[in-house]
Amino acid sequence: MNEICFKLQNCLKSIKNKVNFTPKAALVLGSGLGDFASQIETEAILDYHEVEGFPVSTVEGHAGRYVFGRIGDVPVVCMQGRVHYYEGYSMSDVVLPIRLMKLMGAEVLFLTNASGGIKQGMRAGDFMLITGQIASFVPSPLIGANINELGARFPDMSHIYDEDLQKIVKKTALDHGIDLKEGVYLQMSGPQYESPEEVSMCRILGADAVGMSTACEAIAANHMGMRIVGVSCISNMASGISPNPLTHEEIQETADKTAPLFQKLVYESIVRIGEYLEKKTGVDV
Repeated sequence: MNEICFKLQNCLKSIKNKVNFTPKAALVLGSGLGDFASQIETEAILDYHEVEGFPVSTVEGHAGRYVFGRIGDVPVVCMQGRVHYYEGYSMSDVVLPIRLMKLMGAEVLFLTNASGGIKQGMRAGDFMLITGQIASFVPSPLIGANINELGARFPDMSHIYDEDLQKIVKKTALDHGIDLKEGVYLQMSGPQYESPEEVSMCRILGADAVGMSTACEAIAANHMGMRIVGVSCISNMASGISPNPLTHEEIQETADKTAPLFQKLVYESIVRIGEYLEKKTGVDV
């Protein structure tokens, strides 16, 4: 058995031995959204340390656990803290939590993050619906022998972010008076912030926001056939645009200030996504 597949099966077995829950949606909480888990009607919590062989987040502000429960009527599994490539893990370990949530039963993946704004007119505190991505600056999580049980060897990436789910998030934002920008997200490896010259390059390539996560997760999820939607919190303007040196504390502060509105957008969007899936399939979610 492929080493990655073997590790996935061991982790899945470890989770199922501790938690009896089948999610329909998966949610990854980025910086500033850690407290969102308190809004979930929780049925179980599983610390990453409790899953044998599971990569553990080392970033301050990331709790590092799965939360299982319901948002409205939607059964969800929530990652309260993600794993980043810059922490030293292999890319297969970085996306292992995403793959596990699909194997648990999740059909939809809602990605969130804090990112640096590049697009003209953006400012710290804005929200950006991710309509596309650039992941060329980090290794693909699909490098190596393909795991046929997960997906095709050469998966199409022309529609990574589901258009129907984007419409739901946009309508939710409109109904609640939340200003929602749209744009392309570019993932760099980090952990250093981008130089002004790198930000200029990102702009030339068509990026509207830049960060250190998310795109690789979306590739792995798309490979497995998940429907993906993503929203960035613009926690700062990228280097060379912002006149001030970038600090993690500043980014965390902005993310914390915008958290209540961000949480509302995510919560209400997931409720509506659940309603949409129920109508589409005719099966209760």
